[in-house]
Amino acid sequence: MPVCEWCGSKNARDSSNTVFWELPDGTKTIGVTETPCICCDDCGMEYQTEETVKKIEDQLFLINTKQLEKQLTYAELMAKPRLLKRNYFDFSS
Repeated sequence: MPVCEWCGSKNARDSSNTVFWELPDGTKTIGVTETPCICCDDCGMEYQTEETVKKIEDQLFLINTKQLEKQLTYAELMAKPRLLKRNYFDFSS
């Protein structure tokens, strides 16, 4: 069971929610439903882990966003064909 990164509670759980993301080129935002998240029953926070955020950001750099729907599920976003094998703009690793 995850521990809440906001309040430290052990009453956090894996869940999913809808997030809104600005495309890397700033042209529009999209809604991503059924996105993995952590929900805390004590403080009420719902948030994505750093790993999930990185997966979304990398995917948005690697796909053709011109034809991207205004709303799609997390699984649909991750299944979009990539133009590049990896995010060559990520220098963090």
